[in-house]
Amino acid sequence: MNRPSIVVFAYSEPGYTCLKALIEAKANILAVYTHQDDPDEEIWFHSVYDLAKANNIPVFRPKKIDEEATNYILNLNPDIIFSFYFRRLIPNEIILKPRLGAYNLHGALLPKYRGQTCINWAVVNGETHTGATLHLMTEKADEGDIVDQRGFDIAFTDTSLDVFIKVSKIASEIIKDCLPKIEAGTITLTPQDDTQATKFGRRRPKDGLLNFSKDAVSLYNLIRGVTHPFPGAFTYVNNKKLFIWWAKPIEGTGNIGEIVSTNPLCIGTGKGLLQLEKLQFENEAELDAKAFTDLLPIGTKFELE
Repeated sequence: MNRPSIVVFAYSEPGYTCLKALIEAKANILAVYTHQDDPDEEIWFHSVYDLAKANNIPVFRPKKIDEEATNYILNLNPDIIFSFYFRRLIPNEIILKPRLGAYNLHGALLPKYRGQTCINWAVVNGETHTGATLHLMTEKADEGDIVDQRGFDIAFTDTSLDVFIKVSKIASEIIKDCLPKIEAGTITLTPQDDTQATKFGRRRPKDGLLNFSKDAVSLYNLIRGVTHPFPGAFTYVNNKKLFIWWAKPIEGTGNIGEIVSTNPLCIGTGKGLLQLEKLQFENEAELDAKAFTDLLPIGTKFELE
């Protein structure tokens, strides 16, 4: 095959859809690197590993890109490298190797939302617009020149999962459209405007703690930003951890962090009420709010933070 050779690093749904786009374009893929699924993580996305296997592409799942993996990749001498939601550091000697460049797919409109878990952060922060960016990989993450980026709206009811699906779809379209120019070495690069950059760090399960002194919309954004398949938003009631998997903000007033009605089940916030809809005490079943009316009577107080 005379087309430029490619090594792909990919995981999660954007990784799957972008690899699928390369396969459908009959790209010359030498190898795919992906991850072992984490047993503590809710796996909702298609398997990059299975997709590569089904298409007879050599696929590897090392714990890290160590010296052995690095040497193997360098000996492949790829013309192009793609990283699609790969979660580990790719050594600089690999990034600098391909003659036609190394490119990363980021789930935001760079330079906004540099860093990890950018999709969850966008939802948590109540953003109404985001997108995907294909950019040149450099030593500093998410700072390379832009190849292409495309945006879409985030609906007020969208969860992070919904946005992941949207990013995955638009990312595959970017790869499909940009691949010929990358292979031909005719892409046009646009430098990022660092003065417009924002950066957010990794989110951890503990970051899902709800603070009811905040307004109801902000609490709702946190809930939809970390609801299934992510670790979830939570509070504590009588020293028991309570997950709130879904809720919605409504107008009204009440004591902050206190149940003010049971039909519907509502709690007071710093501004407005939060109507609780899907809840779960830790290590118990997830149930509709109506199952909690006796467990959370009017006057029940939630911890504020």
